[in-house]
Amino acid sequence: MQNNRQKAKNVTKKYYSKPYPKQHQPYPGLDKKMTPKPDCGETSYVGHNLLLNRRALITGGDSGIGRAAAIAFAREGADVAISYLPVEEPDAQEVKKYIEQAGRRAILIPGDLADEKFCKKLVREAAKKLGGLDIMVLNAGYQQYSIDIEKLDTAQLERTFAINVFSMFWMSQAAVPLMKPGASIITTSSIQAYKPSEDLIDYATTKAAIVAFTRALAKQVAKRGIRVNSVAPGPIWTALQVCGGRKTSSIPTFGKDTPMGRAGQPAELAGVYVLLASDASSYTTAEVYGVTGGNHTM
Repeated sequence: MQNNRQKAKNVTKKYYSKPYPKQHQPYPGLDKKMTPKPDCGETSYVGHNLLLNRRALITGGDSGIGRAAAIAFAREGADVAISYLPVEEPDAQEVKKYIEQAGRRAILIPGDLADEKFCKKLVREAAKKLGGLDIMVLNAGYQQYSIDIEKLDTAQLERTFAINVFSMFWMSQAAVPLMKPGASIITTSSIQAYKPSEDLIDYATTKAAIVAFTRALAKQVAKRGIRVNSVAPGPIWTALQVCGGRKTSSIPTFGKDTPMGRAGQPAELAGVYVLLASDASSYTTAEVYGVTGGNHTM
């Protein structure tokens, strides 16, 4: 009898585990210019029609975790709209290619999530072009390290809160009335909500707020048949890290302080977003799923 059992891989070595080269990009950074380039499942994710004909909107869908979710959703049968900053167009075009290769529609909508008018327009435009809205992934984030609270300026505070928190309110205000029973909203929080780093005080605070937002909104819209959950990543290799999200000098050891001894790759979160978007999690709402390499959230 032939043994077709797939051999399990050592998770500590499954993805890149060497020291990362020091590097820096101007904000917001591009995946395609990173070394090594983040693995967003471009060559590995295999779909099983778990989201067939669903219509999804993903913020920050051009790179990193949002890119991994967009590729996975398309390969699971969903049409996907992504938002991103105009300067991220090169990454967005790559994602468009992967979505269309999966035989699904790709809608690209550039703009700044710090702008309330854009956030609400984004939802309306995505729903119109997709023919409805079944899934909304609120993933885009802004992160800049600051080691001294006395030097943390108001402009950074305002942008961090506008992109990470306020945009979720604005987009949900526009999306909830358009969503039907069975719809799913997925936010992206962080290990920082539970174990904040001293040099990410503003970012960590927003991520804690996202946890509260997720749980409160979930209770508010449950009667509409809409589920709201969050994914809390640990140290994941994305453009956030190389454009001011951490000190350049600390990049080589990024993720080494986790029990797994390495940073995660965006591809390792894709399946969680698919689960929370699909009917497989029909009795799951107000939950936070940690993908942290062992630095648990509670």
